[in-house]
Amino acid sequence: MDIEQRQAELIDAFVKQASTHNGSALATVIVEATSHPSLFAFSEILAVPNVVELGGTENSVYLDMLRLFAHGTWSDYKSNANRLPQLVPDQALKLKQLTVLTLAETNKVLPYDQLMQELDVTNGIVRGKLDQLRRCFEVQFAAGRDLRPGQLGCMIQTLSNWLGTSDNLLLSIQEKIKWADTMSESDKKHRKEVEERIEEVKKSFSVKGWGEVTHCQQADIDFRGHEEIYSEPGGVMDYEEDRSRPKRETASDILKR
Repeated sequence: MDIEQRQAELIDAFVKQASTHNGSALATVIVEATSHPSLFAFSEILAVPNVVELGGTENSVYLDMLRLFAHGTWSDYKSNANRLPQLVPDQALKLKQLTVLTLAETNKVLPYDQLMQELDVTNGIVRGKLDQLRRCFEVQFAAGRDLRPGQLGCMIQTLSNWLGTSDNLLLSIQEKIKWADTMSESDKKHRKEVEERIEEVKKSFSVKGWGEVTHCQQADIDFRGHEEIYSEPGGVMDYEEDRSRPKRETASDILKR
């Protein structure tokens, strides 16, 4: 069960109790509510008519105590302890935890020495990391408290600023995407031009190479033709050799002598 759901169930239960009690019995309900380890919101209880009617009575200090737990801090209690009921240990621990929530509303890095001195953070209402080197507590999550009078306007302004920042960030991302698409198209166009140029060069080399091969083949044929003329039997070389050789005598030539 998450914190918000548990809070809602506890608030509903204590509102029902406060609605059916008065006087000292109602004061007891308030003490129980402010001592409960899992309850950290009290505005709904403060709005119960029976609780409002405690003002101006002998039990009005319990109304003030409930307001302290709804909006105040541990320092507020120490400053007004003489005008408030004595807190039981569970209430003291609860108020210190609520003080951490108040600090976490405006500070994401909390002084380590301050936390060690007066606070005991448990129950998962605040999560973060202790930085021993910097001696501070870095807040990662903090449960929400009751809104103090006049705090709603600041919250709306904070959300408006966040929305404006988000819109600017989204616009910047869209511009980056558009730029990336443009660069991608330019790259594709350049690549196509390079590939076409390569094909043209290939074709040029192919035609030139074929002409050179044809010329070499023709020269080879002419050379071989001349070679055959001088090397064939009865060719020019053989004829010259025959003229320089002495004739062989035949039998007829011998008888004629």
